[in-house]
Amino acid sequence: MSNVDEPLYPIAVLIDELKNDDIQLRLNSIKRLSIIARALGEERTRKELIPFLSENNDDDDEVLLAMAEELGVFIPYVGGIEHAHVLLPPLENLSTVEETCVREKAVDSLCRIGSQMRENDLVDHFIPLAKRLSAGEWFTARVSACGVFHIAYPSAPDPLKTELRSLYSQLCQDDMPMVRRAAATNLGKFAATIESAHLKTDVMSMFDDLTQDDQDSVRLLAVESCAALGKLLEPQDCVTHILPVIVNFSQDKSWRVRYMVANQLYELCEAVGPEPTRADLVPAYVRLLRDNEAEVRIAAAGKVTKFCRILNPELAIQHILPCVKELSSDSSQHVRSALASVIMGMAPVLGKDATIEHLLPIFLSLLKDEFPDVRLNIISKLDQVNQVIGIDLLSQSLLPAIVELAEDRHWRVRLAIIEYIPLLASQLGVGFFDDKLGALCMQWLQDKVHSIREAAANNLKRLAEEFGPEWAMQHIVPQVLEMSNNPHYLYRMTILRAVSLLAPVMGSEITCSKLLPVVINASKDRVPNIKFNVAKMMQSLIPIVDQSVVEKTIRPCLVELSEDPDVDVRFFANEALQSIDNVMMSS
Repeated sequence: MSNVDEPLYPIAVLIDELKNDDIQLRLNSIKRLSIIARALGEERTRKELIPFLSENNDDDDEVLLAMAEELGVFIPYVGGIEHAHVLLPPLENLSTVEETCVREKAVDSLCRIGSQMRENDLVDHFIPLAKRLSAGEWFTARVSACGVFHIAYPSAPDPLKTELRSLYSQLCQDDMPMVRRAAATNLGKFAATIESAHLKTDVMSMFDDLTQDDQDSVRLLAVESCAALGKLLEPQDCVTHILPVIVNFSQDKSWRVRYMVANQLYELCEAVGPEPTRADLVPAYVRLLRDNEAEVRIAAAGKVTKFCRILNPELAIQHILPCVKELSSDSSQHVRSALASVIMGMAPVLGKDATIEHLLPIFLSLLKDEFPDVRLNIISKLDQVNQVIGIDLLSQSLLPAIVELAEDRHWRVRLAIIEYIPLLASQLGVGFFDDKLGALCMQWLQDKVHSIREAAANNLKRLAEEFGPEWAMQHIVPQVLEMSNNPHYLYRMTILRAVSLLAPVMGSEITCSKLLPVVINASKDRVPNIKFNVAKMMQSLIPIVDQSVVEKTIRPCLVELSEDPDVDVRFFANEALQSIDNVMMSS
């Protein structure tokens, strides 16, 4: 080894490893390209490493993907921006391979490098690359070409700009649907770089070709361009060129195209302005809400609040609300679920009277839906309605439904209700809460599902924080202590958990007089799980209670547990004792 010329060694290793049959070695070597480039220096990287990579025809996609990614950040290793063009040939090769993810990464890296290149280098090197790719014999090159035009175009002189627009127009009419799809996907980015004089002519003619494509996969990508082009055009041009296309697309024979329209429609409303929205887009949206394909109704229902925000309340009540009523009893549970997840947001848009008259009945019907996700979506957004209609009306109309859901057969629904209780408590106030919901909170501590019992214990802590220790002492602590002798050990564990969460809120005095005796009593339990949880709890109580209580009550109990036959009980008891000793030393 010593007689090997040292600077040549790294490149020799790289070349050997790149030709190795073991893919992992080839991959590791590609991922170390930057280290090797630093070792070689900028000039040798340009003259030896990059040409070698251009000729490297590895057939493993993982290796090629890693190479495409590495080359995107390689400008500093080839001597900076003035030499960035040397990175284009290997990336050009990678942008023509068959594997999509390699091509996409290569195009990303080309765009990253192109956006840093000097203007004259772009004209000399990057624009010819875009032209070569767009004239590529194999469709993969033409697909990649679509992704680099928006980098090449701005710095091109006028004759070249005309040529680039013409080339992109040809790509929009390519024989291969994959190329037309790529052209449709990138049209918005390319259009953003084109002068406004050519937007209405060249770009709109490309857009028209794509919107009339016989492949629905191309047309649905053209829908995405509608919103991007709409933002570039003046409102009146948008009404002339984009609006008719969208109205046609909303009645397209392919449900996938209609689905894309349902997703994008509210963005177009902003582009065309209020009057065309009222005249043309509202009827189109109503059609989508009543579409015969459930997927289209799901997309449209999910955007109902965003769409209503753009309209004035009268229009929303007149046109959209009847559809919302129909969707609330839709045959597809997924449509009802999509509606339930956004319908609460309509309350602030429509205002108090319309919410009470029109939306409340819909909320109630969705709260009683047979599909748990629908009920869940309504519960999780109730606070939005409360801000609009006030707590009195909410409690009269929705509270009976909430109480019913507290015993729902699906545990996730019960969990959502528990998580909503503290918010409800703060809004209802203490008196109302005691009457209606207090008993429920205790009932959940004995639920069959562990997550519910855990959430119920957390809920008690949050209620104690909301209403204060005195209220908790009166309404929570006695009932919790009463349950501490439950015959089932899992329920006894839940009570211990509740006690440990309540202790910091209740303060030292109540903890010592009421809660600590329960914990001490539990340390004599016959179940080891209870006992080691007692040890963990005592450790958490050390900072809360006085030092004298720790020495007189907690330490003796832990000493006893540290001699328990069960190994886990001994472990946690010793940990807690160690914790006491640490506190003693620090004080």
